[in-house]
Amino acid sequence: MKKKLFYLAVVCILSTTNKVTAQTVSPDSVGIVKDNKAASAHLYNFFKINLPGILLKNYSVQYERVLSRKISIAISYRTMPSTTIPFKDAIIKASNTTDTDTKTTLEKFRISNFAITPEVRIYLSKQGYGHGFYVAPFYRYASFKTNDLIFTYQSNSSVEGNISMSGKLTSNTGGFLLGFQKYIGKHVCIDTWLLGPHYGSATGEFSGTPDKPLTTDEQADIRQQLDDIDIPLTKKTVTVTANNASLKLDGPWAGLRIGLCIGVRF
Repeated sequence: MKKKLFYLAVVCILSTTNKVTAQTVSPDSVGIVKDNKAASAHLYNFFKINLPGILLKNYSVQYERVLSRKISIAISYRTMPSTTIPFKDAIIKASNTTDTDTKTTLEKFRISNFAITPEVRIYLSKQGYGHGFYVAPFYRYASFKTNDLIFTYQSNSSVEGNISMSGKLTSNTGGFLLGFQKYIGKHVCIDTWLLGPHYGSATGEFSGTPDKPLTTDEQADIRQQLDDIDIPLTKKTVTVTANNASLKLDGPWAGLRIGLCIGVRF
């Protein structure tokens, strides 16, 4: 009888041990292992180029790093070397102007810029890891430089003169980007920036030195032209002396990010 009770106790212990072991290797644990393997199979780095920007002489690249299935961080750098206005001939034609001075200003006007844009991406799709629809809050610092902004003035002798102004404007803005990114094969991605409004403030100063000292009437003429520049909600400070003319700007700044990027995953 004692032997039977002993064997029964051993069987119960073994049954309990097997049950515990079975619970240790649970479906949840297997699922976690599978998820870890799936996560390790993803590529977490993206390097992309914005294609439409090339047509506008704006060269933009972006690096993105995936942190988790839902979250990634990215930073973009955009630059445009000193060049004439993009689509200059089309703009002159569309303006339908016959004013020689306006045409000359548009033809000679040169601009350059650069911008740095960090962002945090939140992917909304189930797949994630840099794939699907996303919303991305971002900050942008941008700097714009201009050269050969020509102002024509009238001298006392009814002879026209020109003053060439140059300067820089910087802006700080914040906004959000709505977009969609998809994979093509293992190492190629397409990133569409659908809509990215941003808003903030900007300050700038533009100045020029005439070839000869300006008379009182010439100073008044240039001052009037600078005052007549209509920039809504922007504070303007105009200063004109015999040897210099300057325009300072301080006010709101807004923009819109759109683009189509192609890149590599690694």
